[in-house]
Amino acid sequence: MCGRFVSASPPDELARYFGAELPDQPIEPSYNVAPTSEVYVVRKAENSDGVAVRQLSPLRWGLVPFWAKDLKIGSKMINARAETVLEKPAFKKAFARRRCLVPADGFYEWAQVQGQKVKQPHYIQRADGEPVVFAGLWERWWNNDDDGSRDESRPAVETFTILTCRPNGTMAPIHNRMPVLVAPKAWDNWLAEQTTDEYLMSLLQPAPDDLLVTHPVSTAVNSVANNNRALVEIDEGAVGA
Repeated sequence: MCGRFVSASPPDELARYFGAELPDQPIEPSYNVAPTSEVYVVRKAENSDGVAVRQLSPLRWGLVPFWAKDLKIGSKMINARAETVLEKPAFKKAFARRRCLVPADGFYEWAQVQGQKVKQPHYIQRADGEPVVFAGLWERWWNNDDDGSRDESRPAVETFTILTCRPNGTMAPIHNRMPVLVAPKAWDNWLAEQTTDEYLMSLLQPAPDDLLVTHPVSTAVNSVANNNRALVEIDEGAVGA
């Protein structure tokens, strides 16, 4: 799974990297993104001239289906399993038409250590220092009236989830799942509305073993109250450091 990650790159750098338009309102960088946090995603949109462009947009982490009664369900939908995304009612419509890319500097995962009750957190990033790019799905949700009718005067809440798959050789010793990473050559097809399920499913595979590197970090990352660059630094006293 993917339960915490780092989204600290400036929006102008991300916009250049993805060839995307900047958001209207910047959001604060985070070294400890947790569910319900707002972070940048990249998705297709139309600009003022009606031309399709990539757009950098701040969305809330934890997908809330359009049919949900309230936002709370999003906390349980931070990840979507690649193996069942075509079947699950919460995800299948978003998978068909509302896919996005979720840029991150890296992500955290926790490994069980023999003889210890507390799991060891690890920071995972690309070996070449480039951003990791998660495969995501997004939705737009309205807080409807009690009778189920939509009040368009209320602002919509836009949310996303991160797709996960079985681990590659680098991740397997740490966890039995990993986020799906989308290579640059597949970005356009992933974002395009008209893409076949067969092709999309072919992308939902573990990343190459040599793409990622990992190192143990302090258990300070366990608390969402901690949010600074020190969280990603290697913990010299950790097992396996």
